[in-house]
Amino acid sequence: MKAKFWKIAAMVLILSAGYYFLSSEAFSDQSSDFKVAVVDIQKIVSGSSAVKELRVQQESKVNEMQAVIDRAREEIAREQDPEKIKMLEENYLEQINRQKAALDEEYNRRLELINDEIKTAVSAKASAMGYNLVVPKNMSLYGGDDITEQVAASVR
Repeated sequence: MKAKFWKIAAMVLILSAGYYFLSSEAFSDQSSDFKVAVVDIQKIVSGSSAVKELRVQQESKVNEMQAVIDRAREEIAREQDPEKIKMLEENYLEQINRQKAALDEEYNRRLELINDEIKTAVSAKASAMGYNLVVPKNMSLYGGDDITEQVAASVR
């Protein structure tokens, strides 16, 4: 009987303490200074001159690779000796694979730098404007102040 009494007393104490903390003024006042911002990252990326420049350079390098492929096809088509054809195919394949790997590595490195620049700009602008939390606009159902334009202005 005593054990049952203590279990009930403990449950009443826990429930009343939980109600107190959830309804207390301290808990509700804590969120009054909490500011949330949203940012349309896609808009910032698409408007970035660094991203546009990277795309142009990437396209140029892809065109250079296509020229190598076209030249390889022509040279291989002219060759009659099967041994030389095999050697040419291997050489060109190796050259194209090296170019592709270098192209991908450079593109990813530069894209990462741009991404870091955007993250830094978002963080700096949000902090300067007094925001505690910034979430991508497409992840927010509602609420939050849109600071996309302010961030975009500080990104090259």
